[in-house]
Amino acid sequence: MGNVLVKRIRQGKQSTLSHLYIDGEFVCYVLEDAIRDVKIKGETAIPSGKYSMILNTYGAMNARYKRRFPDFHQGMIEIKEISNYSYVYIHIGNNIGDTSGCILVGNSWELVEGDYELRKSRKAYVSLYKRLIGKMADEVVCFEVSNQMLDSDGVI
Repeated sequence: MGNVLVKRIRQGKQSTLSHLYIDGEFVCYVLEDAIRDVKIKGETAIPSGKYSMILNTYGAMNARYKRRFPDFHQGMIEIKEISNYSYVYIHIGNNIGDTSGCILVGNSWELVEGDYELRKSRKAYVSLYKRLIGKMADEVVCFEVSNQMLDSDGVI
């Protein structure tokens, strides 16, 4: 079984920054909405826990990504079995305005006016997508989210 771990490390005003690992290897950064005790639709990070992943081959976002990446797109990578959440995808985006409750990926980040933003999201997405599609074709891949916030000195 393959394992994707999203290790949350920093909280902005309305954003959450994480590291994403595949089988223990750092791959990219992740941006989500703020962690909240009470869910606000489209503005709350998914709860920490273990989830399954599927390829969602229908819907508007899938059609957009199929047009954008015709050479390799096989469906949106969707995180499933999240209580009170639906259609949580891994996709391209730079700031919390792009999340809508989903998982954004990037190769670098910046802190802008108290919130985290990602950079080089498209490049990170293409690389991550190709790796995950390859793994998902051969095995079940678990998606795990863990809160391990760092203090101002970078220590858990």
